Amino acid sequence: MARIDEIADQYERHLSAPWQRNLPGAQRIVFVVYPKEDERKLRAKLKDFENRTVASGHPWLEVDFTNCFPEWMAGESYPEEYFSSPDLLDDKMKADTAYGFTAFCVEKLRSVVASEEATGESVVAVHGVAALFGFATLHATLEKIQPDIRGRVVVFFPGTYEQNVYRMLDARDGWNYLATPIAS
Repeated sequence: MARIDEIADQYERHLSAPWQRNLPGAQRIVFVVYPKEDERKLRAKLKDFENRTVASGHPWLEVDFTNCFPEWMAGESYPEEYFSSPDLLDDKMKADTAYGFTAFCVEKLRSVVASEEATGESVVAVHGVAALFGFATLHATLEKIQPDIRGRVVVFFPGTYEQNVYRMLDARDGWNYLATPIAS
């Protein structure tokens, strides 16, 4: 059986179990961890994950971060100036303001997590997170939406999980996180 199919089976078992209702936001997050080289295979199987979610009695909502950077840049007044002076862009992206890239990502995710469609039974599936790498941290993005999570947020995570540490794209730096890991 292929790795992604094994992960999908684990995911289905996890989702089918009764959900605790009194968990804090950080513990309502599930990381589906898969090797970075399986990104395309995972994306080809997203519909399978959706079908398994719905079959388990949970509505599926989706957030794709793949095009987050170009969407954010398209909203900037002078994008060509940032490309000619990338140091200005770096400052703007890391700014913890309403105009920073991380704030844009947080609002993109929050708009779904806090929507009327997202109930205590819903799964908000987040994929394309590798597109954030080097621009924003997934950890900071998830941290800011925790109070808004009513059901579960499932993050499809290309990287590794070892000894309670997640590493996106196998980067040297990782972080400890309270999320539930599902990995092969």
